[in-house]
Amino acid sequence: MSTRQKFDDDLVELRLNILDLGKMVDERIGLAITSMVNQDLEMANSVVVGDLVVNDLQAIIEGKCILLIATQQPFARDLRKLVAGFKISIYLERMGDLSVDLAKITLRIGQDKLIKPLIDIPKMSALVQEMLNKGLRAYIQEDCEAASMMALMDDEVDKLYSQVYEDLQILMMEDPQKVTQANYLLFAGRFTERMGDYCTNIAEEIVYLCNGTRMNLNE
Repeated sequence: MSTRQKFDDDLVELRLNILDLGKMVDERIGLAITSMVNQDLEMANSVVVGDLVVNDLQAIIEGKCILLIATQQPFARDLRKLVAGFKISIYLERMGDLSVDLAKITLRIGQDKLIKPLIDIPKMSALVQEMLNKGLRAYIQEDCEAASMMALMDDEVDKLYSQVYEDLQILMMEDPQKVTQANYLLFAGRFTERMGDYCTNIAEEIVYLCNGTRMNLNE
């Protein structure tokens, strides 16, 4: 096998690892939100414990990227593929961390009656998961246009977060006894909104991979 063929095979394997990591994180986000809506403490705990698997896979991806850069000394598009893949894996791992943070909020609320039906936060989460899956497809297909469109979805996430913030502020002013749980839910909204930002960061890396241009899609 030629050196070039070996390098191409390593790049394919790296992409598959990143795709696996993305699917893993997508599952964790879904479980974290479901556990919050249903107040399922066992499910929430499984998200917390499962974070070790996410961290381990991200470390493997990081190691492969560093090894390929050190041993193959790639340039131009090949180097962009490795840099983008490395940074995407970091953003995915951080989204995994945020899903753990969401699960921990579920554990803190416990079986206390929810102060309001959880509607907008699950909507935010569904948009984030849609963004993530679009981003993974755009990464595999190197679809710069699809990646750029992800910023529009993030705007919807931001709007929902603003609504969550306003609703919870009103609840806290009307009933001080709801302040503690309202703050937990504010954090939940913020964590979910931050996941949307990480999705746009992933989109930025896809744009960079495609044409070498750095764009700020979070503006």
